[in-house]
Amino acid sequence: RGVYDRFRGRVVWPIRDVTGQVIGFGARRLHEDDNGPKYLNTPETAVYRKANVLYGLDLAKRDISREHRVVVVEGYTDVMACHLAGITTAIATCGTAFGADHISVLRRVMGDDSAAGEVIFTFDPDAAGQKAALRAFADAKRFNAQTYVATGPEGLDPCDLRLQRGDGAVRAMVTTKAPMVEFVIGQRIAGFDLASVEGRVGALRVAAPVVAELRDPLLQPEYVRVLARRLGMDTEDVRREVTRAGRSSGESVRTDAAPSAAPDGAADALRPTLATLPRTRDVAMERDALMGVLQFGHRMDGDIVARAVGLPFRHPGLDAVRQAVAGVDDLSRPGWAADAIGNVREPFRGLGAELLAANFPAQNDDEAVASATDLSRRLVMRALEAEKHELLGAIQRVAPDSDGGRSIRIRLREIDAERERMLAEE
Repeated sequence: RGVYDRFRGRVVWPIRDVTGQVIGFGARRLHEDDNGPKYLNTPETAVYRKANVLYGLDLAKRDISREHRVVVVEGYTDVMACHLAGITTAIATCGTAFGADHISVLRRVMGDDSAAGEVIFTFDPDAAGQKAALRAFADAKRFNAQTYVATGPEGLDPCDLRLQRGDGAVRAMVTTKAPMVEFVIGQRIAGFDLASVEGRVGALRVAAPVVAELRDPLLQPEYVRVLARRLGMDTEDVRREVTRAGRSSGESVRTDAAPSAAPDGAADALRPTLATLPRTRDVAMERDALMGVLQFGHRMDGDIVARAVGLPFRHPGLDAVRQAVAGVDDLSRPGWAADAIGNVREPFRGLGAELLAANFPAQNDDEAVASATDLSRRLVMRALEAEKHELLGAIQRVAPDSDGGRSIRIRLREIDAERERMLAEE
């Protein structure tokens, strides 16, 4: 009933500030019958504030400043294991999540001009570790340095990894780090069945906001392509969803009474004209290809035209015209183009009529036929490239020696051969 030791039955670590002065203690229970928390820290005081303290920083600060590199681990023993393994820039928080105040401390040690520096986080693969990774990603933009994630084999943390496999394994874990953006994307899409269309679409919707948060004009386009490869989806589809996610995050929430925003491209799709078509490379290619086929299809190679108009277009209005053209059996029949326009569903028939009457950009008819043929061939090449990207994403999700893996590799070879043939015909 008198005074007793707060840390009785525990192994105790002294916690020092950046100058090396002891400001508190962290204690881990030793006995399984101890009903207290696994870790118990000194209560916050005027000098010990967990949000500002990083365990091991007093030992790591010199190397962090010199190397512009820090390794953030999750526990006291992980810091010890890293330092013993030669990773002398390892630090940890003291029983709290890594946050903005910790970042401010590290930026002062690393130097704010360390744009080429590295901050490497290690997280457990369990749910708590995943949540910690997502919190860290939200704050990572506060760093000038690049942020990475390192995970141990079989989910081992640095301490257990060193005990089981030695110092080299700990160093290898840190060396084989992955960019934090890729890690977070992987966490977001992990629960989706990427072999199904619904799974890929669902994964895109949860991963697109991650890429949309990247404000670096060079990084974001690259991660659009990375996400497209991971999902096996078309790059343009992923880019549109990332753009939409970026707009959504920047807009205020509308009230129920307010009209909902139209989906991307829907406004133009209500009654599009040539003047209101989006000015993108893909739409321009679809527009000019349709214009060429409608006006010169009777002189073009029927096989390449059939392949081009048999593929879905990305703009809904142009795709409606394409479907009407694809329904024509004989392009040599007089009046076939006008009949096709008459079969275009509303509200896209006017766009079809404009395509038929517009001036095709060519010096003469022969040049127009050659240009329209080239545009049709490019549409087929675009489809082959999209299929190849999808297969490259799919092959990462199957065993290499499985029937599915072998079928994918065969189709990839066929696509490459087909592309070579089409390039040779140009």
